[in-house]
Amino acid sequence: MGLFDRIKRVVGANLNDLVSKAEDPEKMLEQAILEMQEDLVQLRQGVAQAIAAQKRTDKQYNDAQNEINKWQRNAQLALQKGDENLARQALERKKTYADSSGSLKASLDQQTTQVETLKRSLQQLESKLSEAKTKKDMLKARITAAKAQEQLQGMVGSMNTSSAMAAFERMEEKVMLQESRAQASAEMAGQDLESQFAKLESGSDVDDELEALKMQMLGGTPANQAALPSQTAATSTPAATSTPTEKEPVDSELEALRKQIDQM
Repeated sequence: MGLFDRIKRVVGANLNDLVSKAEDPEKMLEQAILEMQEDLVQLRQGVAQAIAAQKRTDKQYNDAQNEINKWQRNAQLALQKGDENLARQALERKKTYADSSGSLKASLDQQTTQVETLKRSLQQLESKLSEAKTKKDMLKARITAAKAQEQLQGMVGSMNTSSAMAAFERMEEKVMLQESRAQASAEMAGQDLESQFAKLESGSDVDDELEALKMQMLGGTPANQAALPSQTAATSTPAATSTPTEKEPVDSELEALRKQIDQM
């Protein structure tokens, strides 16, 4: 391949690429419609001119037929009058118009065929133009939809969705962490409540033991019975009456037990 051929191919490829990029579908559709409308106008003018020519030829043919008939009558009249020479001249004139009529008839038939062809072409072009206008509207709507979709895709593509999703994930982790803390706090609160009840139960055992010690040291008499009214004490035996000196060791031991319990 020669150098000039390669340069020609490169230049042609670049020009085709530039033309392809410069083509706007909407503008190209409008231009195609305009060109079809111009062709339609020219075709209509051509059809009108062909019809006018056909009408002129048809008139000339009819005139020639009338002349043929007229000179035929003149030849007959001359023969009737006995003028054979004049009849011959009339027949010669008739032949001239007959020859002209034959040419006009051939031209008229050709023009009639041409007019019919042009009329069919005109109808086809009008139909194509109407179809093209409908397709143009449909294609323009599709172009508009495609541009809108392309613009939307561009907007979606320009969005930093990964960053937004990462933010959602971080917020979800924080919510889960906060829920875990709340659950742990609830469990700890439940454990504290259970420990408080356990302390109460243990405290009840100590109180029971303390009460038992009191009864044992008071000779089997409950502590609440020692504080009965004076008439109860009066009816009891003198041996059961406790003196202040007997209560002091008990109070000391009771105080010591209380201190031990407080230290527990």
